[in-house]
Amino acid sequence: AASKNKVKGSQGQFPLTQNVTVVEGGTAILTCRVDQNDNTSLQWSNPAQQTLYFDDKKALRDNRIELVRASWHELSISVSDVSLSDEGQYTCSLFTMPVKTSKAYLTVLGVPEKPQISGFSSPVMEGDLMQLTCKTSGSKPAADIRWFKNDKEIKDVKYLKEEDANRKTFTVSSTLDFRVDRSDDGVAVICRVDHESLNATPQVAMQVLEIHYTPSVKIIPSTPFPQEGQPLILTCESKGKPLPEPVLWTKDGGELPDPDRMVVSGRELNILFLNKTDNGTYRCEATNTIGQSSAEYVLIVHDPNALAGQNGPDHALIGGIVAVVVFVTLCSIFLLGRYLARHKGTYLTNEAKGAEDAPDADTAIINAEGSQVNAEEKKEYFI
Repeated sequence: AASKNKVKGSQGQFPLTQNVTVVEGGTAILTCRVDQNDNTSLQWSNPAQQTLYFDDKKALRDNRIELVRASWHELSISVSDVSLSDEGQYTCSLFTMPVKTSKAYLTVLGVPEKPQISGFSSPVMEGDLMQLTCKTSGSKPAADIRWFKNDKEIKDVKYLKEEDANRKTFTVSSTLDFRVDRSDDGVAVICRVDHESLNATPQVAMQVLEIHYTPSVKIIPSTPFPQEGQPLILTCESKGKPLPEPVLWTKDGGELPDPDRMVVSGRELNILFLNKTDNGTYRCEATNTIGQSSAEYVLIVHDPNALAGQNGPDHALIGGIVAVVVFVTLCSIFLLGRYLARHKGTYLTNEAKGAEDAPDADTAIINAEGSQVNAEEKKEYFI
């Protein structure tokens, strides 16, 4: 339904109609009303001016057209299985003097066909330019096409609209160009067709991408510090499409030197009971039909005792601290000893004064005692 149409007339008698929009294959209801009517007849006619109904009497032999309601105030008819050729201007006539008419335009929407995606050939090589085209026919008016990749809309696309042979509907197409990489593998590209005839439920076509690419390789050790006498597992993590299988292990550019201890199982290299001769560069190569890639791991086998020493307390640091403490203590004792010795020497020297010059032993003793008295006095003086 659309706008309401009416024709003004004298004495308030005039027909009222509404424009109608219907989807192709649906049913259209055409209604003509008269608010004030003094038993005047109503009539519906088609765009070719053929009478469809005159009051409640059917005038055109068309099984698709039926009477819905007929009274002095309303004449309603239905047209089922509407086709594009039914579109046009229909006329309701009120047979007053003069005859009053009201026009109702019937718009028929052409439903777009389910879209099709073309241009994809599996598989596509990484780095190639891909061109996908989405196409749908039969829409009226022309449908809208939108592209989505990983649920994100792609805006930079080409759009083409062409009129169909019936000159009523359209074929629309949209082309998407992009360069693919490995992240596109397994991604769903969706073409979505929006149209007013679809009642907000768009039609979609989906293409899942398959991208082939060269392997990527990474070596993962089972422990960050391989120790002598312990086992080690090196895992070669390789990704690629087609999946590279099996992988090739080498050491220092040649074959593995000890097959009894170096066992390859799938993507894993198991080295039993590590020793220093296992040191070297281990290489893992992965190959598929697209190309080859490799990764390297440098093995250094550690002495368990050295590792234990590294993990334990730092004895060198502790020894250094003890040595400094001992040195400082010895220096303190030495300085204290010199200080005490110097003061004692001075005391003895003062005590001996006078004894050296005495003529005999008695005099020396007397002089020494005098010196002691002087020393005491001197000592008291200092105190």
